[in-house]
Amino acid sequence: MAIESSPVDGDRTQDPSDWPSVLVGLVGSGIQASRTPRLHEREGARQGLRYVYKLIDLEALDLDASALADILTAAQHLGFAGLNITHPCKQAVIPLLDELSPDAAALGAVNTVVLKEGKRVGHNTDWWGFAESFRRELPDVRKDRVVQFGAGGGGAAVAHALLASGVGEVTIIDTHEERAHQLAESLRERFASAQVSASAHCISPLESADGIVNTTPLGMAKYPGMALPPELLRPDLWVADIVYFPLETELLREARACGCRTMSGGGMAVFQAVGAFRLFTGLEPDAERMLAHFEEM
Repeated sequence: MAIESSPVDGDRTQDPSDWPSVLVGLVGSGIQASRTPRLHEREGARQGLRYVYKLIDLEALDLDASALADILTAAQHLGFAGLNITHPCKQAVIPLLDELSPDAAALGAVNTVVLKEGKRVGHNTDWWGFAESFRRELPDVRKDRVVQFGAGGGGAAVAHALLASGVGEVTIIDTHEERAHQLAESLRERFASAQVSASAHCISPLESADGIVNTTPLGMAKYPGMALPPELLRPDLWVADIVYFPLETELLREARACGCRTMSGGGMAVFQAVGAFRLFTGLEPDAERMLAHFEEM
């Protein structure tokens, strides 16, 4: 939904009821604490839009990913410009789409669906969101070897971002070992010079790692806990988490207590939203303003 004549930073001389309308939503499970709606709506208002962002929480509705087809159809009928997609639907949504952007096709994961002219087009703004946050928050860390926990939709995006950011070797750990191996194989095809492997055990890879990243749901309010035993942390590791509600997960709390440099999921949440806002509206969002608003929240 491209907005052709919306005023930048909101035209306060114009009656807000006359502003162009944009209706979008987020589909996922256990997402009531998400800050994404306020982040989008605030930026929309600053851009002179009547921007409405709805939560479609599968858990609250007592549904699962099998409801995605009906949700997409309903969103199209109701005039949604698009939907953000989060756990556990980033891969399940793909067969229900008409097209995929090159990034989404390469990653095999979708976090943004644009609904336009009767078509459903899947995009992935997660990988750039993580890469931009990593560039800003941990610009000078060693990147020779990284251990990543999780090989789902978020994991596919983060592993791509790590390799695109210059990480030399990534080891992917997942309880579904076959999924980890499939992701590793896909990454090797895209990054021929990188070393990517999969493992069911983390102790050996962690011994020589420079950093670790959690891309599993562990640490969310709905899924408390950590992807690794805290005794495996050590002060020379940097630790990143893509969970952002809560912003300080158990992993990050333990890592800070151990003396590790850390990065929360907040930056990724903001920068993926920047990309999604652009896709939904056709307008250029103010990334610094969105970051400041997220920090206010």
